[in-house]
Amino acid sequence: MHISSEPAILYFGTPVVLISTLNENGSANLAPMSSAFWLGWRCILGLAASSKTTQNMIRTGQCVLNLPSVQQAAAVNRLARTTGSNPVPEGKRQKGYRYEPAKSETAGLTPLPAATVAPPRVQECPVHMEAAVAAVHGVGEDEPLQKGKIVSIELRIQRVYIDDSIALHY
Repeated sequence: MHISSEPAILYFGTPVVLISTLNENGSANLAPMSSAFWLGWRCILGLAASSKTTQNMIRTGQCVLNLPSVQQAAAVNRLARTTGSNPVPEGKRQKGYRYEPAKSETAGLTPLPAATVAPPRVQECPVHMEAAVAAVHGVGEDEPLQKGKIVSIELRIQRVYIDDSIALHY
């Protein structure tokens, strides 16, 4: 069971974030990533500009950041070389990625409705953060080989859910 929470600061020690977004057809996309840091109730993500997750966040202005625990490691690994892009971009194809339209099912994870955004939360993750895109910036734009390839996305956290088992009860 998850409860709504308003912590004084968002400081989570997790190396992986599962990002839920919505595809153009309204289906959910779920992708692992590890380039995130927190500033108050803001999160900064570093992502490939061409990824389906990035495109979905920029198009809809919304996502859910789901923080898995060690119990979800196998589920995260099942998502590792999947993409929501069809056809699979050449660079990803060369790295062994495959198109997967049903990522939650592939990972064995359960979608839950969100309250403030359209993408779903992930039931099994102990922390969920519903977020709105506040800004998008190119990264490495001054380097010809990097220009247009990486973006930083600033998110404004709108609602946080934490599993009751990790909540501090005062």
